[in-house]
Amino acid sequence: MKQRGRHRRRRRGRAVRAVLSGTALALTAAATLISTSQATVADNPGALERIASPAELGRLRLTEQPVPQLWLDRLQAAMGKPAGVGAVLDSADRTLRDERACTGEEKDALPVEPAATRAYCWDTADAAARQWQPESVTTSGDASADGRWGGHRVILSGWTDSGDDARDRGLARVAFVDADDPARLTYTWALLAVPVDGGRDYRGLVSHVSGMTWYRDKLLVTTSGGERDALYVYDLDRIQRATVTSDAIGRVPGGWSAHGYRWVLPAVASYRPTGGTCDGPDGAAGRAAAGMPCPTGLSLDRSSAPDSLVASEAAPAGGGRHTRLWRYYFSPDPARSGLLVADSAGTVIAGEAYETKAEDVRGVLSRLTDPAGHAAWYLSRPAGPHGTRGTLWRQDLGGARAPECGSEDTHRCWGEGTGSLSYWPQTGELWSVSGRTLFALPLSSVDRALRR
Repeated sequence: MKQRGRHRRRRRGRAVRAVLSGTALALTAAATLISTSQATVADNPGALERIASPAELGRLRLTEQPVPQLWLDRLQAAMGKPAGVGAVLDSADRTLRDERACTGEEKDALPVEPAATRAYCWDTADAAARQWQPESVTTSGDASADGRWGGHRVILSGWTDSGDDARDRGLARVAFVDADDPARLTYTWALLAVPVDGGRDYRGLVSHVSGMTWYRDKLLVTTSGGERDALYVYDLDRIQRATVTSDAIGRVPGGWSAHGYRWVLPAVASYRPTGGTCDGPDGAAGRAAAGMPCPTGLSLDRSSAPDSLVASEAAPAGGGRHTRLWRYYFSPDPARSGLLVADSAGTVIAGEAYETKAEDVRGVLSRLTDPAGHAAWYLSRPAGPHGTRGTLWRQDLGGARAPECGSEDTHRCWGEGTGSLSYWPQTGELWSVSGRTLFALPLSSVDRALRR
């Protein structure tokens, strides 16, 4: 009897412990769910706020600074007749791998909701060169109304050298991708450069190309770090051939070198903030001195009239300052193809501007949603310190939404380190880069995910 009593007490003890343990687990799960829910709510940037203050809008003014025509003519006379995009594509010597040939790490960088419908990974030699980081993308869907350039479907991707070698750190290059055959994308490289010494030489552009937009015959790229301008402009009908293969940049004995690449793009103009400078990695010093926002994200908006360049800055997480979004209009003047609307003094003003509570914005896209001119803004953010995926928000004056995924309805469904955004109207696709992977998906799939 005593033994049976001891067994009953043990069973009761085990039952009590099981109940207590289950209760503790339930409380822990509830706390985790509450914490996740609170984090999701706190992460919501809410509605955009329009910037109407003339003083604040005045901080967005740019001054156009063309490279003197004499400099460009002198450089061309020395280097020979420029080439166009078609000649660069004809020299493609690398092939992008399709998703089936990507590594697990490369695939892990892709968004999960909505999922990419096309993904490509770079040639294995370029993928292994970890000092070079892909940061931006634009396409011939931006460049022309029919989505082609010289009959070709083309993708451009901007990369920056972030390695330890001080001689090369910060150099910028562009991959010219022949996308005519979706099953076999090929590409080659061109170095971004800046004419110096009156056009007798050039140096490499030293900047993160975190944003880039191809409009008509011009490529506009963001600048940072040692470059004091907000944007540099390149003419895609003025691509020069390098004649010497070496690590040097510029004039060398026997000809011209472009850090080992076959092609080089000398800048034809730049845009500098009228009231200050863009200093530091994201323009931090310039902002501190004069409140000058330095664009890190760029894209083209063909839904506006006229077509416009939209820009975003990367306000640091936890910095206590709202991110600014704004747009400049492109000039309809054929003599100013691919340049922004400017007055006789070369001053460019922002057509509109907003503030968002979203932090660390890396990609920006704007699309008008109604005839009254209201726009939806798509903002991509990379993974945070406690997450493995980024977020894609769509914001307007009424609020913000992001796709949800996973059992906890998290908004962190986008790529792990997504860069700039580019919309290809003729195919309806949104293009971006994440990690070391180039990908596309229908913009309509993003909007469907937002309505769930």
